[in-house]
Amino acid sequence: MQIWTGQAYPLGATFDGSGTNFALFSEVAERVELCLLDETGAERRIEITEVDAYVWHVYLPSVQPGQRYGYRVHGPYDPSAGHRCDASKLLLDPYAKAIAGMASNHPSLYSYDFENHAERNTDDSAAHTMHSVVVSPFFDWGNDHPPAHEYHDTVIYEAHIKGLTMLHPDIDEDIRGSYVAMGHPAIIEHLQELGVTAVELMPVHQFVQDGHLVEKGMRNYWGYNTIGFFAPHNEYSHAGQLGQQVQEFKQMVKNLHEADIEVILDVVYNHTAEGNQLGPTLCFRGIDNAAYYRLVEGDEAHYYDTTGTGNSLLMRTPHVLQLIMDSLRYWVTEMHVDGFRFDLASTLARELHEVDRLSAFFDIIQQDPVISQVKLIAEPWDLGEGGYQVGGFPPLWSEWNGKYRDTMRDFHRSQPGKIGDFTSRLAGSSDLYQHTGRTPIASINFVTAHDGFTLSDLVSYNDRHNAANGEDGKDGESHNRSWNSGVEGPTDDTGVRDLRLRRAKNLMATLLLSQGVPMILHGDEMGRTQDGNNNTYCQDNELAWVDWELDSYEMDMLWFTQSVIALRRDHPIFRRRRFLQGTPRDGADSALPDVEWLGTDGTLMTDEDWNNPQNKCLTMFLNGSGIPEPNLRGERIIDDSALVMFNASGNPVDFTLPPADHGREWRVELGTGDTIDVGDALAAETTLTRPGHSLLILMRPPMTEHDDDLPEHDETRTARA
Repeated sequence: MQIWTGQAYPLGATFDGSGTNFALFSEVAERVELCLLDETGAERRIEITEVDAYVWHVYLPSVQPGQRYGYRVHGPYDPSAGHRCDASKLLLDPYAKAIAGMASNHPSLYSYDFENHAERNTDDSAAHTMHSVVVSPFFDWGNDHPPAHEYHDTVIYEAHIKGLTMLHPDIDEDIRGSYVAMGHPAIIEHLQELGVTAVELMPVHQFVQDGHLVEKGMRNYWGYNTIGFFAPHNEYSHAGQLGQQVQEFKQMVKNLHEADIEVILDVVYNHTAEGNQLGPTLCFRGIDNAAYYRLVEGDEAHYYDTTGTGNSLLMRTPHVLQLIMDSLRYWVTEMHVDGFRFDLASTLARELHEVDRLSAFFDIIQQDPVISQVKLIAEPWDLGEGGYQVGGFPPLWSEWNGKYRDTMRDFHRSQPGKIGDFTSRLAGSSDLYQHTGRTPIASINFVTAHDGFTLSDLVSYNDRHNAANGEDGKDGESHNRSWNSGVEGPTDDTGVRDLRLRRAKNLMATLLLSQGVPMILHGDEMGRTQDGNNNTYCQDNELAWVDWELDSYEMDMLWFTQSVIALRRDHPIFRRRRFLQGTPRDGADSALPDVEWLGTDGTLMTDEDWNNPQNKCLTMFLNGSGIPEPNLRGERIIDDSALVMFNASGNPVDFTLPPADHGREWRVELGTGDTIDVGDALAAETTLTRPGHSLLILMRPPMTEHDDDLPEHDETRTARA
């Protein structure tokens, strides 16, 4: 075999059409061996002799795509000093574009003896660990281009590759649970009919099955246990051939783009699957432990952990920052994804102890001409001190708005004193984002996500039911802000089932009519249940997978969700680019403000209404002629106006429509718990009795010259708004 010196950049294994360049960073290494493995597992070791700026590199003209490989790094094993090099462990390439196999939790993966942790274990791990794979970068993208939906037009659908596709009756069983299935016409048709514009895929970076779950006969279903930041998870590959997951992932993205659907990845850069000091040696730990991980100052044998997973990446070293940025650019430029949701993003901002808005990570994201132009979403918290940072991220970022979730759950389960918070969240959470120059798109609004109850379970259970997880029901969030609607769990009581459907619709409609960017959890549009389990991280089975066999209630929920998404899409007043002001638009034909909050009598809410903790009812008026910002072509936006009536109490309440200066006639667009038919016309100042836990949406066209004889608008209403 010919062995050439190669190049120190780019890092990883890079096939150029003739051969492959290998480059690995390790500052602490004394020797590095590149190990090539054949289909039998036989290993050929090649000493890497070229080192530039701590990057070990070699070029092998004969190595082609499909070649398995790994590294053995010779260097100090001194945990007390933070060093854990161990040449008996075959290590993954941190830049591997594909990974073969799955770590087996074999004792050889650990550098210590299970019986005596102080004793070294030098058993060879090659037969029991995962292998890096050389891949071809070539793929026929055709005329693929990013859909590039404007943020304010975006509706996100959080989905799991396997969970969404495993039970779909129109997908062949042999391809279910794969990238091929995710790009299948049956899935794409559902997404298009639903009306979402982006899928946010739960982790697809190569992850590891946790040892403690394997021992219980369980699996890591969610995938928040990353080991390969460049490699699509191999278990989601249909073909099962070496490196084929890369081609299948690209084809999935291409198919979704052709359907005008963006692909956002849920990425886990805050920690790795190697865990704490008792974890396996798979990659980073054996390459340069102190350069990759945060260690406890003065006790470098232990890891500083703000993620609850055992370790945290060291975000102040240039090579960790380079790793993350190279990974992000790779997924945008080579895999054509459209954005990222960063798991436990507060950890990424911790250069030292505190969460720092001005950390190096945010600086380099801001400056990068590629990454700064895609959708960037933070999960704005971690488990460390000061980690809850909703509203605290820089202007370029959007955030999962946890305060939105909590407020909406509380309001719609009739908790007292929520009117003020409810209207703030409904209007885009300007109190959280406006002070930093951000707009409503900073708020990713959600009521449910993968972690917690589904929407159906949120209205069907008071308590978590997690016994199947094998942790005595103690895992998962205990404070869910849920209400079972009168009966815990499944019931044949039609009254309870009707109430649950109505409440689920109320939550879904509120989400989709709020200013900001809505995110729907997969299956919520069809009433998916997890039988009260709010922590299905280890439930890779029908409990967590989407059931596509729908009863009449679930079909009704699906139709309703499609209808509200269509309403949002058709009306710019529900997806404003700027925050509502509560004042008339300068130069507008209408003297009405852009938004008013009305009491049940159709007049502006009084101080008494706002301060009454038992007030659970209001009407939101949105003025379609009061949108100040133009569209992207600079044209003035004029839309229909809307009234949305919310009754979050458990009792029937009389609502009166506002006076004729808001519109002589309104049409019923959509409602829950209604005897009123869609399309019915209602005159100004009509009084309606709205059922408990209900919502009603009314629309009217813009005012015309035929409305000149309307009474003048009461200016005191504007002032009070």
